[in-house]
Amino acid sequence: MSEFAEVLAALRRVRGINPFFALDVGRPDGSWSPGTALLEGPALKNTIDAIAARYRAEEPRVAASLFFLSYTARLLSPLTAANLPVDVRPENLWWRHHPVNGLSVRIDEPRLGPPAAEALEPVVEAIRSVTPVARGLLWGNAMSNIAGALKMVVRARMLTAEEAEERGELLMSAPPFEQAGKFLSFPGEVGFVRRSCCLYYRVAAGGKCGDCPLVK
Repeated sequence: MSEFAEVLAALRRVRGINPFFALDVGRPDGSWSPGTALLEGPALKNTIDAIAARYRAEEPRVAASLFFLSYTARLLSPLTAANLPVDVRPENLWWRHHPVNGLSVRIDEPRLGPPAAEALEPVVEAIRSVTPVARGLLWGNAMSNIAGALKMVVRARMLTAEEAEERGELLMSAPPFEQAGKFLSFPGEVGFVRRSCCLYYRVAAGGKCGDCPLVK
């Protein structure tokens, strides 16, 4: 099987789990921006500002966190389920932000690439260049999405809870996910608690997430 066919088959296999696992492929219409627009120019800051306005987030770092939480959910959910290093570097992505529907992301070419953490690193640095926000918080968002994806994969009966936890623990054995959180053992289920907070509770109608370390 060619690399092209392997990636397409893997993405098709997992897209039915829920909408966050549906990663589309191919060049879209003109309403989308190339992924590289996240790394330079005003697009990223404008999007973070729009998120701040939508959620009435007074602190820019809260909106920056919400952006990366959404960005990584749409990329890491399908990659975690497929267990394949699909190329999600900015140069192989398209994205757009709708004031009501939020963030959408798709890949340009179905091909293999570097590990997801390496692909996400330029976006982490771009966010931090426009908004002061802790690296640990951003990578905690990414790991939270990985853990959430593993939970859905178990519910879809594509992995056992033990297999999913093993995959998550392996990811957290190396930077940048070291110390991002810990998995909790529940019969037939994936449990996870993170060590950082995504700050969603600081928006006007926000609350604390199920894996939040602030939940008592």
